[in-house]
Amino acid sequence: MISLQQIQLPITHSDEELQNKIAELLGLDFEEVKNFTITKRAIDSRKKRQMIYFVYSVTIELDDPSSAKATAGKEKKIMKSSAAKKNIKHHRIEIKEPYVYEVPKAGAKKYKTRPIIIGTGPAGMFSALLLAKSGLRPLVIERGGDVDSRIRDVETFMNTGKLNTQSNIQFGEGGAGTFSDGKLNTLITNPRIKYIFDELVKAGAPDTILWDAKPHIGTDKIRGVAKNIRKQIIKLGGEVRFDTLLTDIKIEKNKLVGVVLNNKEEIETDTLVLAIGYSARDTYEMLFDRKLDIEQKPFSIGVRIEHSAEMINKAQYDKFYNNEKLGSAKYKLVSHSNDNRSVYTFCMCPGGYVMPSTTEEGYVVTNGMSEYAQDSYNSNSALLVNVSGPDFGSDHPLAGIEFQRKWEKRAFEIGGNNFHAPVQLVGDFLNNVKSEKIKSIRPSYKPGFTPTSLDHCLPDFVATSLRESLPKLDQKINGFAHPDAVLTAVETRSSSPLRITRDKETRQSNIAGIFPAGEGAGYAGGIISSAVDGMMVGEAILSVTKDPSENK
Repeated sequence: MISLQQIQLPITHSDEELQNKIAELLGLDFEEVKNFTITKRAIDSRKKRQMIYFVYSVTIELDDPSSAKATAGKEKKIMKSSAAKKNIKHHRIEIKEPYVYEVPKAGAKKYKTRPIIIGTGPAGMFSALLLAKSGLRPLVIERGGDVDSRIRDVETFMNTGKLNTQSNIQFGEGGAGTFSDGKLNTLITNPRIKYIFDELVKAGAPDTILWDAKPHIGTDKIRGVAKNIRKQIIKLGGEVRFDTLLTDIKIEKNKLVGVVLNNKEEIETDTLVLAIGYSARDTYEMLFDRKLDIEQKPFSIGVRIEHSAEMINKAQYDKFYNNEKLGSAKYKLVSHSNDNRSVYTFCMCPGGYVMPSTTEEGYVVTNGMSEYAQDSYNSNSALLVNVSGPDFGSDHPLAGIEFQRKWEKRAFEIGGNNFHAPVQLVGDFLNNVKSEKIKSIRPSYKPGFTPTSLDHCLPDFVATSLRESLPKLDQKINGFAHPDAVLTAVETRSSSPLRITRDKETRQSNIAGIFPAGEGAGYAGGIISSAVDGMMVGEAILSVTKDPSENK
């Protein structure tokens, strides 16, 4: 097939115009390129006052029924044509073979026990799915509830303030991503990504994720996807248990021999995938006590910033802001404070909500969520400042967790000791004035909110960095520092505060048979990178023939 990139057309274009443009760039007739597939569509709004453009990448299957050899010959002929030679550099025209991921077979290791996967987030799901397809019948353990019971638990918390510490926005089927925007964009490049996207679509994700430059599933659709992947794992011989907590691990001679669940049930195993997510603080503490190598890792802390979706749409799309082809506008911003700390937006949720994401009594944590339509009144994003070891005040491997807890507890206290989140208007924050009331933008956070000063629940350097950077970010998006915009505290869990170390080759920890995986272990930064890491850990399990201690 032929791959063709950088095809730019106004958002008002028709399907025929796209087909015509492809034919023109390749020097072919209109009918010869009817079998094309959009592989990517991005939005170019740099000239938004005049027009906004879609920028496409496509692949073209030539309609030549004679033979594969004849098709290949025709492809090469097109690549040598004057039209292709003229456009090849700018439009990156090339012949590509479609990538097909082949599930690996089990290696030389003799599997005496079932592999156990802890966590049903993307790393756990895709590790379990791969192992199940390879015939190993994995046992998947999830401390939280299945999707349906988890939804009920979250709704109860948001409406009443009654928290289920085991089943909430962080814990339960699908992991933290179940209550998020379901963003699938990633900074990594890995051939496994196409396989993951295809599996998500098979499980019920919208097929727009296959070509959208900033794909998302939305919390309303990702719930069904998580269920269907679970059903597939079970159909292949796996088992999934909910409301089940890993409370201990059994180790003999530096090798895993078993696990303890819910403080009572012991299961023999020599293979354990730790896809525990970045909020499993009790599990981290248990693993540290059992002598797994853990080290500090930089992360970020800050707030959620919330604007009206219409304001963001107008700022990004000008007069085209209500064009339904564009949907709710997105942004990604970065600045630097005077002490050279990065201040950046993260996990932007167009037309979304600020969510209560704590897992422990006595703490307030925020995150963002959108449904697939992204059509709520407000848009929000994390606004974060990077932090690292020197900021934690200790070199202990778990010091980052205690740093998080300190500020989450402060947020709980100044919010009213009832899970209400402290909020402050951007104008008041910039002027060091305590907010007394909400103005034109109503916070979406539930169970409730308390206008106050956020200086009480942010480190001084974080508050200073945010004040320095907000005016700079306003120069990039007009209205970003609007005085009525709302800051909701505190956001502390954008990534793991630690890393469970592992061998680069076998992907095992210092304890043979234990495979740290995904974002919670410190090896990923989102849904897709976590899924990729889960697959790579699954592949390592299928091929492993030695433990990491043999390399020492």
